[in-house]
Amino acid sequence: MTERMLVLRLSALGDVAMTLPAVYSLARTYPKLTVVFVTENRFLDLIVDAPANLKVIGVDRKAMRKTGGSIRFLHKLRKVKADAVADLHNVLRTWTADAYLRFIGKRVVMVDKMRRERRKIKRGGFGTKRAFVDRYFDVFKSLGYPSDTAVFKGFAFEGVERGSGVRRIGIAPFARYATKMLPTATVGDVLEHLSNSDEKVKVSLFGGGEKELAQLEKWRQEYPEMVEYVSGKIGLREELAVMAGLDVMLTMDSANMHLASLVGTRVVSVWGSTTPACGFMGWGQSEDDAICSGLECQPCTIAGSKECRLGTLACMKSVSASEIVERLLR
Repeated sequence: MTERMLVLRLSALGDVAMTLPAVYSLARTYPKLTVVFVTENRFLDLIVDAPANLKVIGVDRKAMRKTGGSIRFLHKLRKVKADAVADLHNVLRTWTADAYLRFIGKRVVMVDKMRRERRKIKRGGFGTKRAFVDRYFDVFKSLGYPSDTAVFKGFAFEGVERGSGVRRIGIAPFARYATKMLPTATVGDVLEHLSNSDEKVKVSLFGGGEKELAQLEKWRQEYPEMVEYVSGKIGLREELAVMAGLDVMLTMDSANMHLASLVGTRVVSVWGSTTPACGFMGWGQSEDDAICSGLECQPCTIAGSKECRLGTLACMKSVSASEIVERLLR
């Protein structure tokens, strides 16, 4: 039996978050197995309340782009002295490591990204809706370590509770690509609806870039009594704690959907150029909470694109604020 397993998932934020239910379940199911998880330094704060047998190694992405950095990376992996390797990334950066580790006698299993099946979805074929997190469990099973998705219960933060008589709602209106984002006006309408709700509502706003934070601050000033938190001033782990105190969160197909899922917060997600059929639903989330217009052109991409090929962004513009608010207040 394997005594030490190396698990690779270097980036990006949402993708790393998606692996953690499987990684934590593996570690907790097999306490005598040392699990060594390798990811970029900037994502280390995602590792919360880790099992004692889960170790983490951070790497520098920029350094890995240079020959010397790549060699040091491979040396670092060799020093782990793992018996088996689970590649949950399956991209060029990890293929090199996989080839090297196989050369020195390690058993390597890569996640099946089902690229052909996902292309079928894009072309309008039947395709698959199988969640990525299930494919990560498949990798561990192939290495002789099956475990159950029910093992992972989500991250818990001391002193954080829900159900205080106030409906606490998070809103993360941004994504990497415009084709995955609601129009700013629609988000503004959502806030207006919530401010006029019969329920007592408090809102937390999440974003990252300079322009995003400027827009969040504008909304905070428009609704000072309702908006109680705007992101950008605390770290990733502290933001997870804020999300843990929410009753529900509105997100796009973005990293925030997966972060909220890690803390067990219900997510209402809005889908545009991508759809849940691509396999990226948040862990433990219900498709009943996924808002997707179901247009003939959806999905037009697997992971998002900068521009709408039709020039309309109809998939996002057709989603109404009233529909979103109805889901949030269920």
